[in-house]
Amino acid sequence: MDNYSYIANAHAAYIDELYKSYQQDPESVDFGWRKFFEGYDFSVKYAGSNGNGGNGHAAAVAEPKKETAAPSVTSEADKEVQVRNLIYAYRSRGHLRSKTNPVRPRKDRKARLDLADFNLTEADLDTVFKTGEVIGIGPATLRDIISALKKIYEGTIGFEYMYIRDPEILEWFKQKIEHESLNFNPSIEYKKRILSKLNEAVVFENFLHTKFLGQKRFSLEGGETTIPALDAIIDKGSELGVKEVVIGMAHRGRLNVLANIMGKTYEQIFSEFEGTAVPDLTMGDGDVKYHMGFSSEVQTPSGGTVNLKLAPNPSHLEAVNPVVEGFVRAKIDSMYANDYKCILPILIHGDAALAGQGIVYEVTQMSNLDGYKTGGTIHFVINNQVGFTTDFEDARSSIYSTDVAKIIDAPVIHINGDDPESVVFAARIATEYRQRFHNDIFIDMVCYRRHGHNESDEPKFTQPQLYNLISKHPNPREIYNKELISHGEVDAQLAEKMDKEFRDMLQDRLNLVKQKPLPYTFQNLEKEWQVLRRSEPTDFEKSPDTSVSLEVIQKVGKALSTIPNGFKPLKQIEKLLKERQDMFFNQNSLNWAAAELLAYGSILLENKIVRLSGQDVQRGTFSHRHAVLHDAETNEAYNSLNYIDESQEKLRIYNSLLSEYGVSGFEFGYAMANPNALVIWEAQFGDFANGAQVMIDQFITPSESKWQRMNGLVMLLPHGYEGQGPEHSNARPERFLQLSAEYNIVVANLTTPANFFHILRRQLAWPFRKPLIIMSPKSMLRHPLCVSPLDDFTSGSFREVIGDAFAEPKAVTKILLCTGKLYYELLEDQQQNKRTDVAVIRVEQLHPFPHTQLDAELSKYKNAKVYWVQEEPSNMGYWAYMVRALRHKNILQDGIYRKASASPATGYHKVHTKQQREIIERAFSI
Repeated sequence: MDNYSYIANAHAAYIDELYKSYQQDPESVDFGWRKFFEGYDFSVKYAGSNGNGGNGHAAAVAEPKKETAAPSVTSEADKEVQVRNLIYAYRSRGHLRSKTNPVRPRKDRKARLDLADFNLTEADLDTVFKTGEVIGIGPATLRDIISALKKIYEGTIGFEYMYIRDPEILEWFKQKIEHESLNFNPSIEYKKRILSKLNEAVVFENFLHTKFLGQKRFSLEGGETTIPALDAIIDKGSELGVKEVVIGMAHRGRLNVLANIMGKTYEQIFSEFEGTAVPDLTMGDGDVKYHMGFSSEVQTPSGGTVNLKLAPNPSHLEAVNPVVEGFVRAKIDSMYANDYKCILPILIHGDAALAGQGIVYEVTQMSNLDGYKTGGTIHFVINNQVGFTTDFEDARSSIYSTDVAKIIDAPVIHINGDDPESVVFAARIATEYRQRFHNDIFIDMVCYRRHGHNESDEPKFTQPQLYNLISKHPNPREIYNKELISHGEVDAQLAEKMDKEFRDMLQDRLNLVKQKPLPYTFQNLEKEWQVLRRSEPTDFEKSPDTSVSLEVIQKVGKALSTIPNGFKPLKQIEKLLKERQDMFFNQNSLNWAAAELLAYGSILLENKIVRLSGQDVQRGTFSHRHAVLHDAETNEAYNSLNYIDESQEKLRIYNSLLSEYGVSGFEFGYAMANPNALVIWEAQFGDFANGAQVMIDQFITPSESKWQRMNGLVMLLPHGYEGQGPEHSNARPERFLQLSAEYNIVVANLTTPANFFHILRRQLAWPFRKPLIIMSPKSMLRHPLCVSPLDDFTSGSFREVIGDAFAEPKAVTKILLCTGKLYYELLEDQQQNKRTDVAVIRVEQLHPFPHTQLDAELSKYKNAKVYWVQEEPSNMGYWAYMVRALRHKNILQDGIYRKASASPATGYHKVHTKQQREIIERAFSI
């Protein structure tokens, strides 16, 4: 039962039970009831009244007995209960009445905070209630209690927190609200800083609007208090141990954040507007100015130094969220010794996007999971009450855009964006909360958008009434300045002086007077990125040597086949351990799973991070990997690859939540931070990548071209036609091949364990980084021919093309090019029918296309006709790509494939078998 579940229906029987509990142990009841019973005992002991001069039940008793019965619910005692209920109601629902909207009245949300809702009347207003102690004002009249509650809960800040189930966090937050919020009064110097940051934000937007009329800039106007809020978070964070802040945000207000928080020089920003900036196209085509990332280093007012990063992002709202979280987690793992306090993620949301985008829910659910925890995120919502042209009433079903916070008990602070001091208070308390409890917290700053979606858009088309109000509404800087002047804290001359100085400075910047950029110290991981270089076409002519010694193989093999004393595996695992022992030390050949685990183990021995996440990756969807074993009796986990050598890195392998979009984005962010980590996301089935398509299209494939950011993420996508129906056959290789250009990604479909081993190791052996997409196998995981001798691991490198070892070159009249598991079906027919006149050549790497390597194989066969064979329909798979890749050679005779289809595969196993057989027969008979 929650602490306050009795509130709605307080009655004598329940109070009786509570009082008995209180007599046995006062600490066993809620603080409010404890104070109430203390007051009751006091009044009983001294035969006094209940505070209003009248005779109450207590006066009838001279001295309480040790085991006295619970008090009867007299009118006085009942009213104490109702006052307690009133306080609870304010804590729970006071935010519904808070004055958080700066431009229009709030919608009536039925807060039910009137006296009549608690069986109280105006006649009770001057009655003294002991329950006043609950909110820290001591015994007080109801009038004073209500006044205090209104000041705390009905001001320009609305607090949502009573759903928090951790008693320590709930009490801490309650104390902050009911004590510190009333006493928050920044120093004159801090107020001047707030005004200065507001001034910068407002004048910057006004200047751009005047000088670059009609250009898109996605103005922050109406939400300028975002700038002092971020300034406060960074400053308070620095005081509490934050060394680095990573920010993710969409386009709204991004230029203002770049200029006035990140310290990007005005020359850079203005030259981008003027079109005079010379774009660097050496690594790609670039992106618009409000999508680019930036890094800087700032000195805080409290004397700290904080490294700032703004992540690059596309226009897909909220898509950057998991990328930021993954980036932060990589830093926590590799730079900050798992100390969450050192690095702080901030996600800046729009209200419509926060409510409407499913990725928000995924990332929120990830926030406290072991594999994805980053020590809490501060979510800052620029709530301009409209999404593009849609009013908030059409944009969500929930009361607030932040209601997703409740799924993880994250508190929400709603604030009026026209009250900068309240915004700064919220920013500081949010930072303190995050650093103390390492949980997420949301700040919902209710403001407005002065212009349309962009500066040339007309918002009155859809919100004429709202924009009539906005057009007459002063900006936050004007409001705050007027307030300070009215209090005598600054004068009008100071405000005018600050305004003029800043405008003059902006004009100087526009006139090309040089601005000194902020200093920046490159971190160790960034230095490691700087050592790398962009790829060249010749890099793909031959892969680097990625072999390992026999000693390494045996060390990894021993770890994989050994369990600790007392560990009791399942019988199936006992068999697996014997098979591993046999492969590594007797057969001297490895299957797919053993080769994969050997790759990971060898990299761990080089003290590099290996991180693998996805659905059921510890076991593997097809029960092949078993990287983590479980005791049959205790369920205790044992990660075999963590026990190869005392000085090794540990394997980071996490079963993910049932998410593709969020988790793939997180892993991309992790790989973006650390160039020397092998970071892998595995889909349960390859077609599950459909759920990650935004991340693939917007981040994984174009990152180097748009933002000049390399990334070595590996995606394992199980693929292959095995009669499992349309949802579990096809990982859509054609989509990745359509997205392939300019050496941006590697797309592969492999046929040998050794080649899989080498391509994984090649990810970190290359002097550059590329995302790697592998159409990984299913049936091949246990295919008797799909094994590789140890010699293939102790020498050599990745093979982009594998030739035919069975056909006789002089006799060959037909060449079948293929990739992936279809090779084994073609091989079986070739050998059974002794077709030495047909060569089967495997194209293991599709992109970058291995022209040199393929030419070397084709040159062995002088007069043969070349066909491409695939099991996918003609409008899917590799066929269209192969036509493009080989069109200049004019060597492809035709393709062999399933008929064009709207669905990837049949759902009927017999039909599948028939179709598969027809492909093989056509390949050898055509």
